[in-house]
Amino acid sequence: MEASLAAQLILFYDGGCPLCVHEMRQLKALAQKRQQQLQFEDIWAHDFTERFPHIDTAQANRILHGQQADDTMLYGLDVTHAAWSAVGRGWLTAPLRWPLVRWLADKGYLGFAKHRNRISKLITGKERCLQCSLDE
Repeated sequence: MEASLAAQLILFYDGGCPLCVHEMRQLKALAQKRQQQLQFEDIWAHDFTERFPHIDTAQANRILHGQQADDTMLYGLDVTHAAWSAVGRGWLTAPLRWPLVRWLADKGYLGFAKHRNRISKLITGKERCLQCSLDE
């Protein structure tokens, strides 16, 4: 897991979700431009559980997981904000972490995450993809 040690943030995402993959592609492109160390890990990769035994795949499928360089775990919109902050766009997600907005944003995120496949179908025409790739 040497690559993980160099990463500022590891994002554990649903590689079968077109919307999730779209966001990870955007983050990856911005991270490369800014030379930020973000690591992207598809929770459905064949060797995921061997490489990340501390991540419960079912929980990571329910809510976005992230791991900071110091091994601190982040969840949901905290991961989103950390990732976008790492690529210089934290101002876009900062309002979601403001005290008066945070509770509502977190509840909204959980609803979105639960229904992301249906939402993806409405937006992209694809509910799931068999082999989404960040390099497309």
